[in-house]
Amino acid sequence: MLKRVLREPLLHFLALALLIFAANGLLGGNAKAPDEIVVTAAKIEQMAALFDKTWQRSPTAGELKGMIDDYIKEEILVRQALELGLDRDDAIVRRRLRQKMEFLSADPVTATNPELEDYLEANPAAFATDTKLAFEQVFLNPTRHGKTIAEDAAALLANLRSNDTADPASLGDVSLLPAVVQLTSRSAIDQFFGGSLAEGLEKAPLGQWTGPIASSFGLHLVRVSKHEPGRMPKLEDVRDDVAREWGNAKRAELERQRFAELLARYQISVETPTAAGDGP
Repeated sequence: MLKRVLREPLLHFLALALLIFAANGLLGGNAKAPDEIVVTAAKIEQMAALFDKTWQRSPTAGELKGMIDDYIKEEILVRQALELGLDRDDAIVRRRLRQKMEFLSADPVTATNPELEDYLEANPAAFATDTKLAFEQVFLNPTRHGKTIAEDAAALLANLRSNDTADPASLGDVSLLPAVVQLTSRSAIDQFFGGSLAEGLEKAPLGQWTGPIASSFGLHLVRVSKHEPGRMPKLEDVRDDVAREWGNAKRAELERQRFAELLARYQISVETPTAAGDGP
Protein backbone atom coordinates (compact mmCIF):
# COMPACT_ATOMS: atom_id res chain seq x y z
CA MET A 1 0.00 0.00 0.00
CA LEU A 2 2.82 2.43 0.97
CA LYS A 3 4.68 1.71 -2.26
CA ARG A 4 1.54 2.36 -4.29
CA VAL A 5 0.96 5.68 -2.54
CA LEU A 6 4.54 6.78 -3.12
CA ARG A 7 4.09 6.09 -6.81
CA GLU A 8 1.06 8.43 -7.10
CA PRO A 9 1.76 11.36 -9.57
CA LEU A 10 -0.30 13.76 -7.45
CA LEU A 11 1.93 13.18 -4.48
CA HIS A 12 4.99 13.85 -6.61
CA PHE A 13 3.43 17.13 -7.81
CA LEU A 14 2.64 18.29 -4.28
CA ALA A 15 6.14 17.46 -3.10
CA LEU A 16 7.68 19.41 -5.98
CA ALA A 17 5.42 22.40 -5.25
CA LEU A 18 6.40 22.41 -1.59
CA LEU A 19 10.08 22.25 -2.57
CA ILE A 20 9.74 25.22 -4.92
CA PHE A 21 7.83 27.22 -2.27
CA ALA A 22 10.53 26.52 0.32
CA ALA A 23 13.30 27.50 -2.08
CA ASN A 24 11.55 30.73 -2.92
CA GLY A 25 11.24 31.53 0.78
CA LEU A 26 14.95 30.93 1.31
CA LEU A 27 16.23 32.73 -1.76
CA GLY A 28 13.80 35.52 -2.43
CA GLY A 29 11.12 35.51 0.20
CA ASN A 30 12.90 38.16 2.28
CA ALA A 31 13.50 40.53 -0.65
CA LYS A 32 12.11 43.97 0.07
CA ALA A 33 9.42 45.27 -2.25
CA PRO A 34 10.58 48.35 -4.15
CA ASP A 35 9.50 51.72 -2.71
CA GLU A 36 6.88 53.53 -4.72
CA ILE A 37 7.23 57.11 -5.87
CA VAL A 38 4.09 58.65 -7.32
CA VAL A 39 4.38 61.96 -9.12
CA THR A 40 0.78 63.11 -8.95
CA ALA A 41 -0.93 65.33 -11.47
CA ALA A 42 -1.34 67.95 -8.74
CA LYS A 43 2.41 67.93 -8.13
CA ILE A 44 3.14 68.36 -11.84
CA GLU A 45 0.67 71.26 -12.02
CA GLN A 46 2.39 72.84 -9.02
CA MET A 47 5.78 72.55 -10.74
CA ALA A 48 4.41 74.10 -13.93
CA ALA A 49 2.73 76.94 -12.00
CA LEU A 50 5.95 77.75 -10.12
CA PHE A 51 7.90 77.76 -13.40
CA ASP A 52 5.32 80.07 -14.98
CA LYS A 53 5.44 82.45 -12.00
CA THR A 54 9.25 82.57 -12.12
CA TRP A 55 9.80 82.82 -15.89
CA GLN A 56 6.48 84.37 -16.98
CA ARG A 57 5.81 81.53 -19.43
CA SER A 58 4.73 77.92 -19.44
CA PRO A 59 7.46 75.24 -19.40
CA THR A 60 8.20 73.25 -22.54
CA ALA A 61 7.68 69.49 -22.53
CA GLY A 62 11.42 69.01 -22.08
CA GLU A 63 11.60 71.48 -19.21
CA LEU A 64 8.63 69.84 -17.50
CA LYS A 65 10.24 66.40 -17.88
CA GLY A 66 13.45 67.80 -16.40
CA MET A 67 11.54 69.10 -13.36
CA ILE A 68 9.81 65.75 -12.90
CA ASP A 69 13.13 63.88 -13.18
CA ASP A 70 14.70 66.26 -10.65
CA TYR A 71 11.78 65.75 -8.26
CA ILE A 72 12.16 61.95 -8.52
CA LYS A 73 15.91 62.22 -7.92
CA GLU A 74 15.34 64.47 -4.90
CA GLU A 75 12.70 62.11 -3.49
CA ILE A 76 14.99 59.09 -3.84
CA LEU A 77 17.97 60.85 -2.24
CA VAL A 78 15.84 62.27 0.60
CA ARG A 79 14.44 58.81 1.38
CA GLN A 80 17.94 57.33 1.34
CA ALA A 81 19.19 60.11 3.62
CA LEU A 82 16.34 59.51 6.08
CA GLU A 83 16.99 55.77 5.99
CA LEU A 84 20.64 56.41 6.86
CA GLY A 85 19.60 58.79 9.66
CA LEU A 86 21.35 61.78 8.10
CA ASP A 87 18.58 64.05 9.41
CA ARG A 88 19.49 63.36 13.02
CA ASP A 89 21.59 65.89 14.95
CA ASP A 90 21.63 68.26 11.97
CA ALA A 91 21.20 71.85 13.15
CA ILE A 92 19.88 73.09 9.80
CA VAL A 93 17.31 70.29 9.50
CA ARG A 94 16.20 70.79 13.11
CA ARG A 95 15.83 74.55 12.59
CA ARG A 96 13.78 74.02 9.44
CA LEU A 97 11.50 71.52 11.16
CA ARG A 98 11.01 73.96 14.02
CA GLN A 99 10.07 76.72 11.56
CA LYS A 100 7.55 74.45 9.88
CA MET A 101 5.96 73.49 13.20
CA GLU A 102 5.73 77.14 14.23
CA PHE A 103 4.18 77.98 10.86
CA LEU A 104 1.63 75.18 11.13
CA SER A 105 0.61 76.32 14.61
CA ALA A 106 0.26 79.98 13.59
CA ASP A 107 -3.49 80.32 13.24
CA PRO A 108 -4.94 83.52 11.72
CA VAL A 109 -6.22 85.93 14.35
CA THR A 110 -8.80 88.68 13.99
CA ALA A 111 -9.33 91.53 16.44
CA THR A 112 -12.49 93.38 17.34
CA ASN A 113 -12.58 97.15 17.64
CA PRO A 114 -12.61 97.08 21.47
CA GLU A 115 -9.53 94.81 21.45
CA LEU A 116 -7.69 97.20 19.15
CA GLU A 117 -8.73 100.19 21.25
CA ASP A 118 -7.41 98.46 24.38
CA TYR A 119 -4.15 97.57 22.65
CA LEU A 120 -3.67 101.14 21.42
CA GLU A 121 -4.32 102.49 24.91
CA ALA A 122 -1.90 99.98 26.47
CA ASN A 123 0.90 100.76 23.98
CA PRO A 124 0.77 104.52 23.36
CA ALA A 125 4.49 104.95 22.66
CA ALA A 126 4.34 102.55 19.71
CA PHE A 127 1.77 104.62 17.82
CA ALA A 128 2.05 108.22 19.07
CA THR A 129 3.28 110.72 16.49
CA ASP A 130 6.72 112.16 17.16
CA THR A 131 7.31 115.77 18.20
CA LYS A 132 8.46 117.95 15.28
CA LEU A 133 10.69 121.02 15.53
CA ALA A 134 12.05 123.69 13.21
CA PHE A 135 14.99 125.79 14.42
CA GLU A 136 18.10 127.83 13.73
CA GLN A 137 21.41 127.04 15.37
CA VAL A 138 24.82 128.63 15.85
CA PHE A 139 27.64 126.18 16.46
CA LEU A 140 30.61 126.52 18.82
CA ASN A 141 33.48 124.08 18.33
CA PRO A 142 34.99 122.93 21.66
CA THR A 143 38.37 122.31 20.01
CA ARG A 144 38.62 125.92 18.87
CA HIS A 145 37.35 127.60 22.05
CA GLY A 146 38.81 125.31 24.67
CA LYS A 147 38.25 126.47 28.27
CA THR A 148 36.63 129.76 27.20
CA ILE A 149 33.76 128.10 25.35
CA ALA A 150 31.18 128.86 28.05
CA GLU A 151 32.13 132.57 28.16
CA ASP A 152 32.22 132.77 24.34
CA ALA A 153 28.78 131.16 24.11
CA ALA A 154 27.33 133.63 26.63
CA ALA A 155 28.73 136.62 24.73
CA LEU A 156 27.45 135.28 21.42
CA LEU A 157 24.01 134.63 22.92
CA ALA A 158 23.81 138.20 24.22
CA ASN A 159 24.71 139.49 20.75
CA LEU A 160 22.00 137.37 19.08
CA ARG A 161 19.34 138.49 21.54
CA SER A 162 20.20 142.19 21.19
CA ASN A 163 20.60 142.22 17.42
CA ASP A 164 17.56 141.04 15.47
CA THR A 165 19.34 141.61 12.17
CA ALA A 166 22.24 139.28 12.99
CA ASP A 167 22.72 136.48 10.47
CA PRO A 168 23.11 133.16 12.34
CA ALA A 169 24.76 131.58 9.31
CA SER A 170 27.64 134.06 9.56
CA LEU A 171 28.14 133.60 13.30
CA GLY A 172 29.70 130.79 15.26
CA ASP A 173 32.27 128.34 13.96
CA VAL A 174 32.44 126.88 10.48
CA SER A 175 30.95 123.39 10.19
CA LEU A 176 28.95 121.18 7.87
CA LEU A 177 25.95 121.39 10.20
CA PRO A 178 22.91 123.21 8.77
CA ALA A 179 22.28 126.69 10.20
CA VAL A 180 18.55 126.29 9.59
CA VAL A 181 16.65 123.02 10.14
CA GLN A 182 13.16 122.75 8.68
CA LEU A 183 10.34 120.97 10.52
CA THR A 184 11.88 117.63 11.53
CA SER A 185 10.92 114.88 13.95
CA ARG A 186 12.63 114.86 17.32
CA SER A 187 13.92 111.33 16.75
CA ALA A 188 15.59 112.39 13.48
CA ILE A 189 17.16 115.43 15.19
CA ASP A 190 18.41 113.23 18.00
CA GLN A 191 19.84 110.73 15.54
CA PHE A 192 21.66 113.42 13.54
CA PHE A 193 22.93 115.73 16.29
CA GLY A 194 23.07 113.41 19.30
CA GLY A 195 23.78 114.67 22.79
CA SER A 196 20.94 116.54 24.51
CA LEU A 197 20.10 118.88 21.64
CA ALA A 198 16.69 117.37 20.81
CA GLU A 199 15.65 117.43 24.46
CA GLY A 200 16.81 121.03 24.83
CA LEU A 201 14.96 122.12 21.69
CA GLU A 202 11.73 120.60 22.97
CA LYS A 203 12.03 122.66 26.18
CA ALA A 204 13.15 125.88 24.47
CA PRO A 205 10.72 128.84 24.13
CA LEU A 206 9.48 129.71 20.65
CA GLY A 207 11.14 132.56 18.77
CA GLN A 208 13.87 133.24 21.34
CA TRP A 209 17.59 132.51 21.22
CA THR A 210 18.65 130.23 24.05
CA GLY A 211 21.46 127.90 25.03
CA PRO A 212 24.05 126.71 24.93
CA ILE A 213 22.84 123.13 24.42
CA ALA A 214 25.32 120.30 23.94
CA SER A 215 25.24 117.89 21.00
CA SER A 216 27.70 115.19 20.03
CA PHE A 217 29.54 117.85 17.98
CA GLY A 218 29.82 120.65 20.54
CA LEU A 219 27.66 123.52 21.86
CA HIS A 220 24.75 125.20 20.09
CA LEU A 221 22.79 128.39 20.52
CA VAL A 222 19.30 127.75 19.15
CA ARG A 223 16.07 129.52 18.25
CA VAL A 224 13.01 127.32 17.77
CA SER A 225 10.63 128.67 15.10
CA LYS A 226 8.05 125.88 15.16
CA HIS A 227 7.11 123.19 17.65
CA GLU A 228 4.49 120.52 16.90
CA PRO A 229 4.02 118.27 19.95
CA GLY A 230 3.53 114.58 19.44
CA ARG A 231 0.01 113.22 19.92
CA MET A 232 -1.85 109.97 20.40
CA PRO A 233 -3.70 109.24 17.14
CA LYS A 234 -7.24 107.92 16.92
CA LEU A 235 -7.72 104.25 16.08
CA GLU A 236 -9.15 105.01 12.64
CA ASP A 237 -5.93 106.87 11.76
CA VAL A 238 -3.61 103.96 12.61
CA ARG A 239 -5.92 100.95 12.46
CA ASP A 240 -3.73 98.91 10.11
CA ASP A 241 -0.63 99.44 12.24
CA VAL A 242 -2.46 98.60 15.46
CA ALA A 243 -4.05 95.49 13.90
CA ARG A 244 -0.65 94.29 12.69
CA GLU A 245 1.03 94.73 16.06
CA TRP A 246 -1.96 93.27 17.93
CA GLY A 247 -1.86 90.23 15.62
CA ASN A 248 1.87 89.74 16.22
CA ALA A 249 1.39 89.93 19.97
CA LYS A 250 -1.63 87.59 19.87
CA ARG A 251 0.17 84.97 17.79
CA ALA A 252 3.16 85.10 20.13
CA GLU A 253 0.84 84.58 23.10
CA LEU A 254 -0.89 81.60 21.42
CA GLU A 255 2.48 80.10 20.53
CA ARG A 256 3.60 80.35 24.15
CA GLN A 257 0.39 78.64 25.28
CA ARG A 258 0.69 75.81 22.75
CA PHE A 259 4.32 75.23 23.60
CA ALA A 260 3.50 75.14 27.31
CA GLU A 261 0.95 72.41 26.56
CA LEU A 262 3.53 70.43 24.59
CA LEU A 263 6.16 70.97 27.26
CA ALA A 264 3.83 69.48 29.87
CA ARG A 265 3.98 66.14 28.03
CA TYR A 266 7.72 65.80 28.58
CA GLN A 267 9.92 65.22 31.58
CA ILE A 268 12.95 67.44 31.10
CA SER A 269 16.34 66.56 32.56
CA VAL A 270 19.29 68.91 32.10
CA GLU A 271 22.66 67.46 32.97
CA THR A 272 25.44 69.66 34.32
CA PRO A 273 28.44 69.51 31.98
CA THR A 274 31.86 68.82 33.42
CA ALA A 275 33.82 72.06 33.61
CA ALA A 276 36.82 72.29 31.31
CA GLY A 277 39.90 70.94 33.01
CA ASP A 278 37.99 69.13 35.77
CA GLY A 279 38.78 65.52 36.34
CA PRO A 280 36.22 62.69 36.38
